[in-house]
Amino acid sequence: MTVRRVVPNITSEAIQESRDFYALLGFEEVMNHGWIMTLASPTQPAAQVSVMTADQTAPVNPDLSVEVDDVDAAYAAVCESGAEIVHPLQDEEWGVRRFFVRDPNGRVINILGHR
Repeated sequence: MTVRRVVPNITSEAIQESRDFYALLGFEEVMNHGWIMTLASPTQPAAQVSVMTADQTAPVNPDLSVEVDDVDAAYAAVCESGAEIVHPLQDEEWGVRRFFVRDPNGRVINILGHR
C-alpha cells in the first residue's frame, strides 16, 4: 500500500476567511463542496490543507486525511488490528471511497482513495 498524500483537516465556520489567510502563504482553492474546501500549493500539489464545517456523511470531523492507493487493503489491515472504526468503509458521491479510524492518540483519521 502506498500513501499518496496527507492532509490536515481544520474544523471551522470561517471557510472563506481561511481561504484568504492560506492564500497569503501561496495556497489556492482546488476543491470546494460548501462544507469542505481544500487548498493546495500550485507548485507542490500534494501540499494541501482542508477546512470544513461539518462532514456531510460522517458522525464526526476527521483530524487528518490520508489518501492511499488501495483503501480496501487499508481497511482490512485496520480492521484486523482491532482499531476503532468511527465511520464505515463506503463510496461517497463526490468520488472517493473512505472510512474513518481512531488512532492511538484519539485522533480521527479519514483514510480514502479516489475512484
